[in-house]
Amino acid sequence: MDAATRPVGPGRGAVAARLNVTSTGPVDAPVLLLAHGFGCDQGMWRGVLPHFAADHRVVRYDLMGAGGSDTTAYDPERYATLDGHAGDLLAVCAELDLRDVTVVAHSVSTMMAVLAAVREPGRFRQLVLVAPNPYFLDDPASGYSGGFSAADLAEVSAALDSNYFTWAEAFAPLIMGVPDEPGLGEELTASFCRVDPDIARQLLRTMFTTDFRPLLPEVTTPTLVLQCRADAMVPPSVGDHLHAHLAGSTLVQLSAVGHCPHISAPAETAAAIRAHLLTLR
Repeated sequence: MDAATRPVGPGRGAVAARLNVTSTGPVDAPVLLLAHGFGCDQGMWRGVLPHFAADHRVVRYDLMGAGGSDTTAYDPERYATLDGHAGDLLAVCAELDLRDVTVVAHSVSTMMAVLAAVREPGRFRQLVLVAPNPYFLDDPASGYSGGFSAADLAEVSAALDSNYFTWAEAFAPLIMGVPDEPGLGEELTASFCRVDPDIARQLLRTMFTTDFRPLLPEVTTPTLVLQCRADAMVPPSVGDHLHAHLAGSTLVQLSAVGHCPHISAPAETAAAIRAHLLTLR
């Protein structure tokens, strides 16, 4: 645990304990809530955290099934859709009485944040969506390219069923997308392999097969979309689609490559977030 990071409260609430909620920075400062992506945990924000800890209350948590979350509380029915995870995000906010929250979410958590903002728009000041994709499947009828064909997703599903760990070893470095820094790919592979395979399979299938595009026009919270220059999981056209369907959104293309810029390029990612926060003050 980071030196300045602390578990939330001496009388830690049920939600904070279940999702391993931690807090860094002044408790009365503006709130940044960081939500990590698939196969990761809150520790993956370590490069971004120092850029905000002095003047923000930075709250992090582990998605159910990841990191230090209490996997005995995992309910396959509750988490059969992303609604259960969105409910967890809102439960963290409610238990800690967080208001005017800026959610910084990565990958699959971006759609959890979108769901949460639609359900409780008054809770949030803004959304920062890092490498988001509202629908991974190509939709030729509408001209939408999500990055994966039906055959691609069938292949992914077969690999998951065959051997999750073999899939993780092959896929994680591609997701990280920075072959000149193999240590980062190895770190992500190790993180993937720490997640319970059954929980990981369910979340990944939900992520790949759910179409969140119809939800986008319902978002009223100001939104920043951060897209990488080259991302195996998110074609450039996806950022354009999000920008076009999220009213009042801002689209920023980072010079970073890969799907995890908060890990591979934390300073650039933090600077983009900081610039967006300043425009709203």
